[in-house]
Amino acid sequence: MRRVRVIVSGQVQGVFFRTSCARAAGQREVAGWIRNRDDGSVEAVFEGSPAAVDALVAWCRSGPRGAVVTEVESFDEAPTGERGFHITG
Repeated sequence: MRRVRVIVSGQVQGVFFRTSCARAAGQREVAGWIRNRDDGSVEAVFEGSPAAVDALVAWCRSGPRGAVVTEVESFDEAPTGERGFHITG
């Protein structure tokens, strides 16, 4: 089990980034959450198999159509047993 927190910067709000990410997480059976931040970035936590989490972090580097990703910061964290994937804030 792997858990990664990502902060995605660029034009990532108003382009269905959160919804598209939630769909991508569901397809990969990754749990966690995603939210918009006040600074215009998006923050997410992904928890699941290492390969699935890595694939979702890679997905964040381009995001959905319409997104312009300029930076993806990622931080490994200890797994907490997340269930499901949720869009918050």
